[in-house]
Amino acid sequence: MASMLLYQRIAQQLAEDIRQGVYQPGERVPSVRKMSAQLGVSHATVLQAYANLEDRGLIRARPQSGYYVRQTPTLTAATPAIARVERPTLVTRGSIIQQVLTEARREDVFALGAAVPHVDYLPVRTLHQHLAKVTRFESARAFSYMFSPGYEPLRRQVAIRMRDAGVAVDPASVVITHGCVEALQMSLRVLTEPGDLIAVESPTYYGLLQLADLLGLKVIEIPSDPINGISLEALQLAANQWPIKALVLTSRLSNPLGSTIPPERQKQLLRLAGDFDIRVVEDDIYGELMFEQGKSKSLKAFDREGRVIYCSSFSKTLSPGVRVGWIIPGPYQAQIERLQTFTTHSACSTTQMAVASYLENGGYDRHLRFIRQEYRKNLAAYQLGVQRYFPEGTQISRPKGGFILWVSLPVRANTKDMHARALQQGVSIAPGIIFSNTEQFNHCIRINCGIAWNRDSEHALMTLGVLAHQLCQEFAGAA
Repeated sequence: MASMLLYQRIAQQLAEDIRQGVYQPGERVPSVRKMSAQLGVSHATVLQAYANLEDRGLIRARPQSGYYVRQTPTLTAATPAIARVERPTLVTRGSIIQQVLTEARREDVFALGAAVPHVDYLPVRTLHQHLAKVTRFESARAFSYMFSPGYEPLRRQVAIRMRDAGVAVDPASVVITHGCVEALQMSLRVLTEPGDLIAVESPTYYGLLQLADLLGLKVIEIPSDPINGISLEALQLAANQWPIKALVLTSRLSNPLGSTIPPERQKQLLRLAGDFDIRVVEDDIYGELMFEQGKSKSLKAFDREGRVIYCSSFSKTLSPGVRVGWIIPGPYQAQIERLQTFTTHSACSTTQMAVASYLENGGYDRHLRFIRQEYRKNLAAYQLGVQRYFPEGTQISRPKGGFILWVSLPVRANTKDMHARALQQGVSIAPGIIFSNTEQFNHCIRINCGIAWNRDSEHALMTLGVLAHQLCQEFAGAA
C-alpha cells in the first residue's frame, strides 16, 4: 500500500469496504464532496479513485445521482476443461475455416461470430477528422508510397504505448504492418521453412491454422487453461519429443479462451523456450483491453535474449478497417523489413498518418477507458445470458478483458450444425471446429460480446440457447 498513489489507496480501501459488505450492491457510496471532506483530499483525487473502481467493475455512476455499488448476479457456470496433447499434423481445417468465415460475413445476420467490435465502440468520428486533416494538409505524402519500416511519427507513438505493456523500445525498432496478420505471417516466414513444426495454444486463433496451412508448416497444439493460459508442462513434454521451431501464443487475453498467463509462468515459459531454443511469436492484439491496467505485462516485457517477436495492431481498439499493426522483430528486423519491402511495402500511407495524428491528439487513453468499461459490462451480461438460456452444465470462460467468450456445451454435440441452424435464423457464431486441427472442441462456440447487451442481443442469445438445447437433446437421443 505504501507504494500506491493516494487515489489508489482510497480506491483500495473502498473496494475492501465493498467486499466486506459495508456497502451493499445497489447502495450509494459516499459522494465525491463527502469523501473529499472525510479524507482531506481534493475532489480530483476522489474522482480518480472512483474512476479506478468503475474500471474494476465495482461501482457505477448514475447521472445527477452519484456512485452506486454494482449489482452482481452470481456466475456459477464452470470454466471449460483443458485439452489434451495430440501428435503434430499438417493443417486440414483450411477449407472448413474458409467456409465458416464466408457464411458468417453475410450482412443479414446478427454477428456474434466474428471477433469484431461494433461500430458504436469505435472512434469513427474522430478518426474521420484525422483522416480529413492528413489528406487535406499533407496530401503529397498521404497519397504516396510508404515503405518499411513505416511512418516515423506512428512508430514513435507505438513505442510510447509499448511502455504500458512493460516494453521499452526505440521507435527505430518498430515496424508498421498491414494489421496483425501480416506481422504474424512475416514472423513465421523468417523463423521457419515449409515442413517445420510450430506449437500453438489449444484451442487457438483459427488465423494461425490458416497461416500454417499456407506456409506448409506442421502444427502441434499445446493444451491451454482458460484462466492461466498455455500448459508449460505439456509444452515441455512436446518439446522433449518433437523439434519445435517456433511457438505462437497470446500471453494476455488469448483468442478464443481469454486466458492470461501470470507473470511467473511467463518467465518460466521463456526459460523453457531457451532450454529448447524455441523462438516465440507473441500476438498481443487484445493486450490494451485488459480491464485492470498495470497488473499484467506482455511476454516481451520479460524477454532478455531477443527470443520474442512481438506483434499487435489497432484492429480491436481503433478500427479493424484501418489495417494498422506493428511488429517488434528484434534481431530479425533487417529480414522483416526486406520481406515487407518486396511484398506490401508497408501499411497504407493515409491510415498510418491518420492513426499517428489520432494517437498524438485524439484522446486514445480516454477511448480505451470507455470501451474497457463497456466490454466489462457486456461480458458480464452475455455470461449470465448463456448461463440462463443454455443447457445446464454449459461451461463459460472468464476473460479478464476483451470482448470474446468461449462456451462449451455439456455434451459432445457438433456445433457446426448449430452454426448452420443459427444462420438460418439470422445469427452467426464461430463453431469450435475452426479453432483446432483436432476434434476436441467441436462442441464449443466462440461468442462476440463487442456488441451492446440489449433486446436484440438478448434475443439472439435466446435463439442460440434454444438451438443448444435441441442439439444436446438430439445428441442424447442418438447416443
